Amino acid sequence: MTTSILESRPLFELGAEIHIAASADKIYSIVSDMKRHSEWSSELQDGKWLSGEPGAVGSVFLGENFRSDDIVTWAPLIRGIWHTKSEVAETSPGQAFRWKIHSKTGEPQDLVWSFVLTPGEDGTTLSQTFRMGYASPGIHEITKDMDEPDKRKFIADWTVKMTRDIQETLEKIKVVVEKA
Repeated sequence: MTTSILESRPLFELGAEIHIAASADKIYSIVSDMKRHSEWSSELQDGKWLSGEPGAVGSVFLGENFRSDDIVTWAPLIRGIWHTKSEVAETSPGQAFRWKIHSKTGEPQDLVWSFVLTPGEDGTTLSQTFRMGYASPGIHEITKDMDEPDKRKFIADWTVKMTRDIQETLEKIKVVVEKA
């Protein structure tokens, strides 16, 4: 019997980095402001804080997202407007900012986005990572009617989409930071 792709641990572990001509503290002040993520995100359009203080571990941010019809067109994804709850998981000024995405029922998942900053002589290397330790309830919902080859195709297609999104995000952040 073949093990399902959905049993992979981690299911996703993606990332990229970019050099930015700015201090780690300046970059951190921008990327740790979740309201500003709409300036570079491929899907986040707006949002508001539901609890806690911006930049404080445990604070929860409600994001309003938009996904167009041309994203992995064959898969039954949420299209149009949808919402996510994100919980700040780490705030290390000038070093790292991480947040976890909650499930539809409100529990933090093993789904973490990170910005990690590495200062250098002429600026800072900004890394962004996306890690999903195990298949989220959302992934299970999307793939529930798929056979194993389609599940594998979906994970491969989603990996391509997410990898592209991360690289584009970093390029947009570089422009935002260097103009600030």
